[in-house]
Amino acid sequence: MKQMDQTIKNKGGRPKKHLKKDCRVSVRCSYIQRKAIQAKAKSVKFSVSEYLLKMGLTGNIDRREKVLPKEVLQLIGTLNHTAANLNQIAKKRNGIEPFTAFDRANLLAQSADLKTLTETINNYLK
Repeated sequence: MKQMDQTIKNKGGRPKKHLKKDCRVSVRCSYIQRKAIQAKAKSVKFSVSEYLLKMGLTGNIDRREKVLPKEVLQLIGTLNHTAANLNQIAKKRNGIEPFTAFDRANLLAQSADLKTLTETINNYLK
């Protein structure tokens, strides 16, 4: 008799959903109404299907926008700028061009800026 307690290997792929959405609801509307629905769905960053489902079930929509504080946006901008500078230095270092004393000084300044930025982020989070 063959062994029935064999373990089933995970074949990968997307996991099965517990609640499958297999029913479809059609809505008839005019072209102008359709465009208005699409515009409202886009304004709250939903697909038309998600928008109509939420409106039908709850009657209101919670906006998905998460507004970051001004300080966080400034820190992100500074971090992006510093990362771009470091990337240029690394490209020059790994390429054919020689790494000069000016580049070394620039690298030290960028690393100091990163340390200051991390301290600022840590202080903001406290």
